Amino acid sequence: MEYRAFLIKYAEIALKGKNRYLFENALVDQIRRAIRDVEGDLRVRKEQGRIYVECHSDAYDYEECLQALQRVFGIVGICPVVILEDQGFDQLTQDVLRYMESFYPDESLTFKVNARRARKAYPLQSMEINARLGEAILDAFPKTKVDVHHPKLLLNVEVREKIYVYSQEIPGLGGMPAGCNGKAMLLLSGGIDSPVAGYMISRRGVSIEAVYFHAPPYTSERAKQKVVDLAEQVSMYCGPVRLYVVNFTDIQLYIYDQCPHDELTIHMRRYMMRIAEHFAGEDHCQGLVTGESIGQVASQTMQSLAATDQVCTLPVYRPLIAFDKQDIIEVAQKIGTYETSILPFEDCCTIFVAKHPVTKPSLKSIGKSEQKLKERIQELVDQAIETAETIEIGM
Repeated sequence: MEYRAFLIKYAEIALKGKNRYLFENALVDQIRRAIRDVEGDLRVRKEQGRIYVECHSDAYDYEECLQALQRVFGIVGICPVVILEDQGFDQLTQDVLRYMESFYPDESLTFKVNARRARKAYPLQSMEINARLGEAILDAFPKTKVDVHHPKLLLNVEVREKIYVYSQEIPGLGGMPAGCNGKAMLLLSGGIDSPVAGYMISRRGVSIEAVYFHAPPYTSERAKQKVVDLAEQVSMYCGPVRLYVVNFTDIQLYIYDQCPHDELTIHMRRYMMRIAEHFAGEDHCQGLVTGESIGQVASQTMQSLAATDQVCTLPVYRPLIAFDKQDIIEVAQKIGTYETSILPFEDCCTIFVAKHPVTKPSLKSIGKSEQKLKERIQELVDQAIETAETIEIGM
């Protein structure tokens, strides 16, 4: 006996009322995308509040399929299932005993049978199924015991058009299916924080595009490749990502020449936000996303964040705003971006950072300094936008 299907469990989607089917369909789409490269003829089916992933070929890669499902937002539980044809209760009893023998050869355990009769024409009610299957298991495996409160094994038997038997629930990521709650533009750097921010916002059902600010020759092609690799790793969870690579060197040098050096990071961030918002508008995004956390560095104080937000017309979402650095690192390690993020290839922000950056910038002072950029800044911004490279990831 082997598992030939998975029952997919979700949580928040079940509360969506009349719009529930839209979220279910979005989850089905994400599951299909996740398993498309898994060996075997795998199909996704929705039936009466249930979603199943079933194998219709002689063989498939169980572990690879499970790992793919564990990267899909919206899934809270993955239950490996044995699907049985309805050939009468006596045959069901024999099949359940074979299930126990195949997957739980150690008889010294407590169990509970939890039957659900979704097909009301079935001749036995749920309580009768529970009692008769429980009795058969006790007779066949004398070392087992029934525990209805805290069983080691909860044996689920769902009677539908076919009969589904399962006893294991493997945790999923939870959240909402990517793309069901709009789209946002992620400011992606080569650091630890921004990939985690992209992951976190996607977990709430937001699909993402991304923009990366490159500064050759001060940053190398390896730094750019590092960001592409991070985008690919995040796309494993959130789906396809369009990455814009913007040459930011001339803008940074101009700001460096014209503005007070303790304000450099603030001015650079403000122009990054402006450019990111341009691409967000092109891609019909509803907001910007950054990996900022209050107080982590000088450019992330309350006053500094207010200074960068001032130039935005779209809302700026910061999923990590209250995270400690260790919290962020733990998520990065969990999703597989940490080892890439710590590779020693610097991004444009770290190259041009001031020795003593202002931590409480005055909006009036920032605005006054920006007046010094009027002569050429718009020309440089337009040039950066026009020459941006577009990389399609995870398509």
